[in-house]
Amino acid sequence: MSEDFLHYIWRCGLFDRRSLRDNDGNPIEVLRCGELNGNAGPDFFNAMIRAGGTVLAGNVEIHINSSDWYRHGHHRDRAYDTVILQVVLNRDAEVRRTGGDIIPTAVISFDERLQDNYRRLLSNESSIACKLLTDRADPLLVIQWLDNLALARLEGKAKMIREIRYYNNNCWQETFYQQLARNFGFGLNGAVFEMLARSLPYKYLLRHRDNLFQLEALLFGQAGMLANGMGMPASGKKMSDYYGSDEYFRALRKEYSFLKSKYGLKPLAKHLWRFLRLRPSNFPTIRLAQFAAFVNCKHSLFSEVLDSTDLKSLSDIFRVSASEYWESHFMFGRPSGRSVKRLGVFAIRSVIINTVVPVLYFYGKQRQIAEYVRRATGFLIKLPPENNSIIRKWGDLGIRAENAFNSQALLHLNNEFCLHRRCLDCSIGSKIVNMH
Repeated sequence: MSEDFLHYIWRCGLFDRRSLRDNDGNPIEVLRCGELNGNAGPDFFNAMIRAGGTVLAGNVEIHINSSDWYRHGHHRDRAYDTVILQVVLNRDAEVRRTGGDIIPTAVISFDERLQDNYRRLLSNESSIACKLLTDRADPLLVIQWLDNLALARLEGKAKMIREIRYYNNNCWQETFYQQLARNFGFGLNGAVFEMLARSLPYKYLLRHRDNLFQLEALLFGQAGMLANGMGMPASGKKMSDYYGSDEYFRALRKEYSFLKSKYGLKPLAKHLWRFLRLRPSNFPTIRLAQFAAFVNCKHSLFSEVLDSTDLKSLSDIFRVSASEYWESHFMFGRPSGRSVKRLGVFAIRSVIINTVVPVLYFYGKQRQIAEYVRRATGFLIKLPPENNSIIRKWGDLGIRAENAFNSQALLHLNNEFCLHRRCLDCSIGSKIVNMH
């Protein structure tokens, strides 16, 4: 038994209301259960009860044992003087406020099948506790819940963007640039890409946006990739020989040396970048080259996104290819078969889902322009669902994403609820707990 479960029983009104009695055995009528408090203080605010013919308004505290009141130190905390009722599973002590007044304590009772259902969920070793029971959930409930989760995920991302924008002195361009850079890391190198963007202000890139070579020099140099190159030398070669013969590498390093001094830049350490277990097309060298191509000749990254009213025009903004050198390379000094290194369809969708949509959503909210909010959610609805292990896992259970709006909801459900066993806060889990 946990207090969280008792919170759930109280919040949902699943207890036997007729059995509630105070310390003297007098009936207690619950008029309002109150609002769950997620912060410090009593568990439920703004509750209302009728006891002894008197209506009392205040807060409710819930414990397994009434003696937990003292174990948690509430008898010394004036914040708990507002408690009008303590609800417990076991009444083993009389509790008092800081001034010595007795607080009514009621023992809660409920159908034991609720607890049995909850225990079955928690005892399931699967990452999805309700794995074997999802088919018993009402399809309409699932749809409504996923809609709420998708919006909750957007709100969470908007909150993060708000903090980043504050850090950037409320500059939209710089904020979008940093978020976009992070997404170009595509997971494994996302954090390092964001570090790179923070260390290399967008205004410096703008001054060289018409010169792709200088953009690459700035990005690769600031990434630390021009110090001694990346990777290990071929057998029998020294590192200096390995990169010394690469004219493009030497030209970029020379150009960065000048730009570094001009702007007072301090490059990142090259060891931060990850290549292991990545496909060559997803190497950070290729993603940096594509990012440079994206910045090239773009007068305003964020403005172009704001002006895109449909998915095709938005996707076209990101259809870029790395420069000619990278057509025959995946890393400096290592020639490869020729291929155009375009930003692929799935990569573009990822950028839209994880960068464009959250920033556009927050921009609309912050500026109170409903059109941008509608456009952001509309893009998610029009995009195909993401295809990863989490989405496939839900699909195997019969809950399939029809679009990116749904897949974002399922990711949020997995990350914020399933992984933390927050079944009681989940509409699907709550429904299963209530099944008889």
